[in-house]
Amino acid sequence: MQYRTLGRTGVQVSSLALGAMNFGRIGRTTQEEATAIVDAALDAGVNVIDTADMYGDGESEEMVGKAIAGRRDDLVLATKAGMPMGEERNHQGSSRRWLVTELEASLRRLSVDHVDLYQIHRWDPRTSDEETLSALTDLQRAGKIRYFGSSTFPAHRIVQAQWAAREHHLSRYVTEQPSYSILQRGIETHVLPVTQEYGLGVLAWSPLASGWLSGAIREGRDITTHRSGFLPARFDTTLPANRTRLAAVERLAALAEEAGLSLIQLALGFVTAHPGVTSALLGPRTVDHLHSQLGAADTVLTADVLDAIDEIVTPGTDLAPEEKFDTPPSLLDTTLRRRPLPRV
Repeated sequence: MQYRTLGRTGVQVSSLALGAMNFGRIGRTTQEEATAIVDAALDAGVNVIDTADMYGDGESEEMVGKAIAGRRDDLVLATKAGMPMGEERNHQGSSRRWLVTELEASLRRLSVDHVDLYQIHRWDPRTSDEETLSALTDLQRAGKIRYFGSSTFPAHRIVQAQWAAREHHLSRYVTEQPSYSILQRGIETHVLPVTQEYGLGVLAWSPLASGWLSGAIREGRDITTHRSGFLPARFDTTLPANRTRLAAVERLAALAEEAGLSLIQLALGFVTAHPGVTSALLGPRTVDHLHSQLGAADTVLTADVLDAIDEIVTPGTDLAPEEKFDTPPSLLDTTLRRRPLPRV
């Protein structure tokens, strides 16, 4: 296992981290299976576990808490807040009111007195940076969080939050958690240059592109992955965009074989090769899935292999732009990019 410094914090973290989104109802993973996954990850040298309040409506946090009992100090524990937790309109977002309340709930579910990294799950356009950063700074000073970060923020919001922290003399985000894979390279254009400029640690999620780079999705095979069962449109290979992805996967699989690597090793080795990326987040549903991914722990791709990947998927390109989660609101809502008609 390789280890890197998490941004400018001085904290040493493994280049592969364990994401717990599939723990519980989302991945149909039992507590026994979740504990086995955590055991195997820690044995392999993984020292980061990342979860979120909304994964299974708190179920993932509860399972993580039970799995790490007795060894809390041996790992860097991260969770997130901000996504809706129920129907109540104020049980979401990044207001002080919600973050203070929800952190306490997360600590109870995790059975810990603090988390090492508390992340805002998505940018909340209704809440000012000063409001959010002030609340997070107070929680940090109270000892309930050690550091805080953002997740899937547009590049301009990462910059704005850094300036807001400086202007109001508050603590700042020290990490960003974006989606990044060979098939989704858009953050190379905007997000990664910004995180490198400000010295943020980067925990990349979906490095296997929701299973497209796991080896399970190939030409001529039936697609039976867990995620294809509840997101069928993303894996319908009759759609032009998915045909484009599948064609890229076939070329990548051939490249991996030529290099003596599995497709998973190629995919994870690509993500961890970027100098702006600290760790790639794995999201296994089973111990077998985890072991197939841990095989990439020491994978180092040569320049020739990385050049060949660039020829297959152009740097800065997203092959599934509709699946991005950091799109500025003005690109989704026409009223935000059009002046209102003058009154007559």
